[in-house]
Amino acid sequence: MRSGWTVRFTRRAVLGAAALALAVGVGGSPAAAQKAKPIKVAAIYTVPVEQQWVSRIHKALNTAKDRGDITYVYSENVANTDYERVMREYAEQGMDLVLGEAFAVERAARKVAAEYPETAFLLGSSFGPSQPNFAVFDNFIHEPSYLTGMIAGAATESNIIGMVGGYAIPEVNRLMNAFMEGALAVNPDVKFLVTFINSWYDPPKAKEAAFAMIDKGADILYAERFGVSDAAKERGIKAIGNVIDTAGDYPGTILASALWHMEPTVDRAIDAVANGTFEPADYGQFSYMGYGGGSFVVDESLAPADAVKAARETEQEIKDGLFRVNVNDAEPKSTM
Repeated sequence: MRSGWTVRFTRRAVLGAAALALAVGVGGSPAAAQKAKPIKVAAIYTVPVEQQWVSRIHKALNTAKDRGDITYVYSENVANTDYERVMREYAEQGMDLVLGEAFAVERAARKVAAEYPETAFLLGSSFGPSQPNFAVFDNFIHEPSYLTGMIAGAATESNIIGMVGGYAIPEVNRLMNAFMEGALAVNPDVKFLVTFINSWYDPPKAKEAAFAMIDKGADILYAERFGVSDAAKERGIKAIGNVIDTAGDYPGTILASALWHMEPTVDRAIDAVANGTFEPADYGQFSYMGYGGGSFVVDESLAPADAVKAARETEQEIKDGLFRVNVNDAEPKSTM
């Protein structure tokens, strides 16, 4: 076994290991041994930790670190071509759990994970988990995105909403589609301008795309990327936030935001590793509102009162399991 793993060779342990081998195949699993907290955790980020999506993972891990549940190290701005090397280095260092986002390096990340079956990997992915140790997660905040759409649909006066996204991948598409459905639910006349900047972090490019939409009549912008809210603020129109709450940075601009909370996902993975029960599973559900992984905030001083009331009622229906928001991963298109 690699460093950092302790196994007691009792009859029960041997029988358990045999059953596990039958379940996951030869090579073992990070679920084979319990670990005392703090467990060793590393994260690999392809963008700066200030980027909104990654910042939520970083925040959750720092919270767990402050509780004493983990030790935490990370690498940011890791190029796709360097991802394999960084994964291997962390595994060789005896990390118990490695987190990151594998969207552009799926094959490489899964290949490396399979080489280190005693390390637990939990990575953001568009695909499913794989044996013996590769679990996945995603930011399923389509539910609060729908609610922000309801606010935007009711608040627009031009009936034109601009939407700027990073890449047209399922993780982005489903949020934008849910937002559009929410807007149309309260305002069937609303039209959308949709642009992808093909970058996860290029605020100037996102800002220019937003300016172009404002010039075409958009009076509300969906800010899936940084830079969009800056354009809205400069032109005196409203914006909808995504993943993090930036209302404090743009007072009078952010109507509502769909927030992602990574803590339910991270905490479950940490406990599973510590308890010796970690399995390659899909953790995506823990981003749902019912698990506390997503939430909806609205500036009631800016949004129409009737729209706020309707959105709050729908929010409660979602939490009660009485309303289901569609998960639509298809690329959203402009409707004008």
